[in-house]
Amino acid sequence: MPRKKPFSNKQKKKQLQVKRERKRGSGPSSRNASVERGERQSDTSDSETTDIRRINQQPFSREGRYDPNRFRLHFEKESKEEVEKRKKLAREKVLQQVSDKELEVDINKIYPSEKGLGFPRRPSWNYEMTRENLLKKEEKSYRDYLDELHSRNPPDTLSHFEHNLETWRQLWRVLEMSDVILLIVDIRHPVLQFPPSLYHYITGDLQKQAILVLNKADLCPPPLVIAWKHYMASQFPHLEIVCFTSHPGQPYSTVLQKKRMRKKADWGHAGGPIDILKACQNITAGRVDLSSWEQKIQRDAVAERFDGECDDGAESVLMEHQTDSAMELSSPSQELYKDGILTLGCIGFPNVGKSSVINSLVGRKVVSVSRTPGHTKYFQTYYLTPTVKLCDCPGLVFPSRVNKQLQILAGIYPVSQLQEPYSSVGYLCERTEFLSVLKLTHPSLLEKDPHDRNQESEKFNWTAWDVCEAWAERRGYKTAKAARHDVYRAANSLLRLAIDGRLCLCLRPPGYSCLREQWEKHVDLQDIMVLQGRTTEEEGTGDRDDEEDGESSTEPEEERDRDADDDEDGDDEDEGFGHPRQKDNKPPGFTVNMYDVLGENECA
Repeated sequence: MPRKKPFSNKQKKKQLQVKRERKRGSGPSSRNASVERGERQSDTSDSETTDIRRINQQPFSREGRYDPNRFRLHFEKESKEEVEKRKKLAREKVLQQVSDKELEVDINKIYPSEKGLGFPRRPSWNYEMTRENLLKKEEKSYRDYLDELHSRNPPDTLSHFEHNLETWRQLWRVLEMSDVILLIVDIRHPVLQFPPSLYHYITGDLQKQAILVLNKADLCPPPLVIAWKHYMASQFPHLEIVCFTSHPGQPYSTVLQKKRMRKKADWGHAGGPIDILKACQNITAGRVDLSSWEQKIQRDAVAERFDGECDDGAESVLMEHQTDSAMELSSPSQELYKDGILTLGCIGFPNVGKSSVINSLVGRKVVSVSRTPGHTKYFQTYYLTPTVKLCDCPGLVFPSRVNKQLQILAGIYPVSQLQEPYSSVGYLCERTEFLSVLKLTHPSLLEKDPHDRNQESEKFNWTAWDVCEAWAERRGYKTAKAARHDVYRAANSLLRLAIDGRLCLCLRPPGYSCLREQWEKHVDLQDIMVLQGRTTEEEGTGDRDDEEDGESSTEPEEERDRDADDDEDGDDEDEGFGHPRQKDNKPPGFTVNMYDVLGENECA
C-alpha cells in the first residue's frame, strides 16, 4: 500500500484555518457568529441593486477580535464603461475657462428638499429587545432608507456617499452623547458639506444647538470668508457661525511645493477658539461653568507670546477610546449638561479638519490627522477641561446632488483610490489659471527651444490629458518599465495640490460677483485678516520663476521639496508645515500670495 505524502506547511495552515472557521461558525454559511462575539461588521450597503466599492482595506488576522475594516469607506462602484467614457473625454475635450458666475453655488441646488436627501436615522427600540434584534432592525431601516433614496433620485444623479452602516452608527452615538454639535466645514466649499437635514434634525428632533465652524479660513480670501458667513446666516438665522483656522499666518513657501518641516505643528497658535467659547457661552447661558476653558485659552495665549511654544507637559488630557460597548442599548440623554459637563460633538465630512480643530482647542496633538479620507475610524472623547468634553466623530459623506468631480476636489474620496482622476483635473483647470500657476509646456512643444515654449503654449488648446502629461514632464514622473510620462501619478499630484490648498479653488455664494465691492470694504474685513494672521492686505507677490520656487525635474529627489503625493497615507503631524523657510535674498516675513497667483486676490 503506497504511503501518503506528508502535508506541506501551507496545506496544514489551510486545514487549520478551515477547522477554526467551522468551530467558530464564521464560514460563509454562518452570518451570526460575529454577532455572538460582539464584533460583527454589517454589510448593509445596497449591494443587491448596485456594486459597492470598499476603500482603505487593511490587513488583519481572523484570529483577532478587532476588525480594522469595520469602519472603512463604502462608496458606490462606477462601471467600467463610465470610467472609460470619462477617460476618453479627458483626452478629447478642450478646456474652456468658466465664468465667475459658474463658481457661485446655492445650497438648495446641492441639497434640494424635494429629493429626500436626508440621512439614515436610528429606529425606535425598547429595553425588551436583544442587541441582535436591534441590529437587524437597524439594518432593515437602513435598507429601506436606501431604497427610498434611489427611488426618488435617478441613477447617476447622486454624489458619492457613505454606504457603511457601522459609520452611521458612530454618528448616531455622537449625536446622542453631545450637548452642542460643532458642524465643521471647509470654507472653500461650505455648502457641499452642510446638509440641511442634519441641522434640522439636531435643532428639531433632538432639541439641541449647533455651531457652524468655517474651518481653514486661512485658505480663502478675507472678503470671501465674510460673504460665506453672511450667506449661511441668511439661510439659517438661528445658527451660531464662527470662523476658524488651525494654522494662521503659515502660508506655503511656494504654491506648488511643500517642504516637510521637522518641527511640530504649532497647535496652540490657532485662530478661533475664543469665538467657539463665546458661542458656547451664549448657548449654555450660565448652566455650565466655562471659566476653566476661558482660563486655558488665556494661558495658551500667554505661553505662545512669551515662550513661542506651548508646554506639552503642562496639562494632561483624559482620552476615552470608545468600543462596541458604546453602541449597546442606551437611550439618548434627555438631560443636557449632565453633571455640569458640556459635551461638544465634532461632526463633518472627511478632510474638513475635525481632528485639527480638536488639536487646536486642546493646544497640542491628541488626535492624529491625515489628508486620507476615513482616517478617523471611530469616535473618541477628550476632556478639554474638567467641565468641557470633546467628541471626535469619523468623517461622513452625506448624499447630495453635487458633481462628483467637485467632490473629489473637496477631498472626500481618497485620491490614491481613483480609477479615473483626469476628469477632475479638467474640472479644476477650467476654474483656475492653471497655465500661469503651473507654468506648463504643451506636450507638442517639448522639442522646441525652451525660451519660446511658454509663449507658444498659451496659443494651443489644452485637454485634461495634456495638462497631466505636461505636469509629468515638468516633475519628472516616468513609468517604471517604458519610461513614458506617468500621467496617472501627475493627475493625482495635481488633485492633492488642490485638496491641500496650494492650487486653490474657492467656491462663492450666490450673488458674490455682483456684491464683490461690498465684501471688499466690509467692516469685518480687518477682523478676518487678524484671524488669518495677515499683517498686510498683500503678502508677497505672485511673480515667480522656476529658480525662485526651487523646482526642477532634473534635480535629485533628495534635493527637492517633497511633492504632495509622496506621503499621501501618512499622518500629517505637522499639518501646518511649520513656518516657511526664508531665503537669503528675501526679507523676513516674505511669503507668496497664492490668491494673487490664481487671480483670486479679493482684498487688493
